[in-house]
Amino acid sequence: MSISDIGMLFSFIGGLGLFLYGMNVMADGLQKSAGNKMKQLLGFLTNNRFLAIVVGTLITAIIQSSSATTVMVVGFVNAGILNLTQAVGVIMGANIGTTVTAWIVSMSEWGAFFKPEFFSPLVVGLGSFMILFSKSSKKKMIGEIAVGFGILFIGLSFMSDSIIPYRDAPIFQQAFAILGNNPFLAILAGAVVTGIIQSSSASVGILQTLAINGIVNWKSAIFITLGQNIGTCVTALLSSAGAQKMAKRAAVIHLLFNTIGAIVFGVIMYVIFAILPELATSNIDSVQISIFHTVFNISNTIILLPFANQLVKLSGVIIKNSEQVESEVEKDEVITLRHLDERILESPSFSVENAILEVGHMGEVALANIKLAFEAAIENDIDKVNLVFENEKTINNLQKLIMEYLVKISNLSLTEKQHMVINNLFYMINDIERVGDHAENIAELAEFKCKNNIVFSENAQEEITKIMEVGLKAIENAILAVKENNIEYVRKVVKYEDMVDNMEEELREKHIERLSNNLCKPEAGIVFLDIISNLERISDHAYNIAGYVKDEIE
Repeated sequence: MSISDIGMLFSFIGGLGLFLYGMNVMADGLQKSAGNKMKQLLGFLTNNRFLAIVVGTLITAIIQSSSATTVMVVGFVNAGILNLTQAVGVIMGANIGTTVTAWIVSMSEWGAFFKPEFFSPLVVGLGSFMILFSKSSKKKMIGEIAVGFGILFIGLSFMSDSIIPYRDAPIFQQAFAILGNNPFLAILAGAVVTGIIQSSSASVGILQTLAINGIVNWKSAIFITLGQNIGTCVTALLSSAGAQKMAKRAAVIHLLFNTIGAIVFGVIMYVIFAILPELATSNIDSVQISIFHTVFNISNTIILLPFANQLVKLSGVIIKNSEQVESEVEKDEVITLRHLDERILESPSFSVENAILEVGHMGEVALANIKLAFEAAIENDIDKVNLVFENEKTINNLQKLIMEYLVKISNLSLTEKQHMVINNLFYMINDIERVGDHAENIAELAEFKCKNNIVFSENAQEEITKIMEVGLKAIENAILAVKENNIEYVRKVVKYEDMVDNMEEELREKHIERLSNNLCKPEAGIVFLDIISNLERISDHAYNIAGYVKDEIE
């Protein structure tokens, strides 16, 4: 191998790196621009598979990776956000959405204007100016998309230029002749390369680069493309390791869908090439690869959509109920976390939205514990006291797990608004944890009340019930404000917090008056005052939480 050959190899590797990096930068910009629209896409997910296909297609077109989409689907199923019925549709849509990248790559053959060397430097330059000099975050995002788009094509140009000197080399002709004569080997080659680089978009891009230089024949290209569609399943399968059985089934459904499609189309194309041998050996271009890639994925979806339920059942046969044995730590996380999963970190937008939902879930657990603590205090129920103490451990565990997840999200490529939301969520979980602490305080007072046979007077019980009802409304609306991002709930929290402050002061004065008139025992008075003090602090934390939501809305 000469110095020139080594230089061309370096050029190809560098081009591939730029291609992948450009695709990643462009995807980041698209996700930031999409913003809340990503949340709205997830909201469309129902058991209607046609809608799920559309959602899967759009998400993949935005994040520029079917592998990332299917990994997120595994994460959503593992977190219980999606069921397998919904997952099937999203997976099918992801396969269609990934063809967008192939069409972008094939632009270089649409005409001289679209050749990378012609427009890429200008696109990168304009995008860079927008990022560096624009004060508008929206324009910066557009600039990021432009830079990624341009870098992608510069990488494509590097790869193409490094291949040009070798397009007539016997080794290429022999290699693709062998692959064309052995479809199984071609499928295997496509699957292995895609599995190694973990991106079907990149492997199809490499194949298109070879096709642009007139190196690839139809037969080898078709079977390599089918293999690439199988190889892209590796990422989701690897990500499902350690997940729950339903999540593993989602990854298996992806593999079944692509493998069955590859077999069906492999047989069809083998027959076509047998009938038209001149087509099999003629050169294919990048546009034709894009067309086949698109036709394959759309047709495969049309063919297998009616058999979606059978795919779900088959995945259940492969991944049986008894197969998964979880460790104690894994069980603990499954019990406490409802919306978070490491795999969802593939998308910053979805990660932020799911973190908000998880904080809302933590708030609901804390709210339920306050109600339980109050019941324990009123009813002198020691069993409920012990249950409050157990639930407090869950709240503390949630705080720890959510905080760890928020740290990971904060290291992703986020918009300014998303950074603000994450910072506010850090504060919110601390406030919610303090709400849980106050529930524990009330439970401790209930325990003291039980052990010392303390009973509230009828008036005291009525008063404490009234302030508790208002305090609960404050925290309920604070949690709704977090989940719904609605200013109306914020206003209600402010109203109820003011009411609790006024009631706490009024009830304190009334109770002191009862104590001075010997209408209430001193021990009962201490417990009463401590309970309403804890309730007042709970409403303060609700006010803090609502304040963070208000900042986000305004």
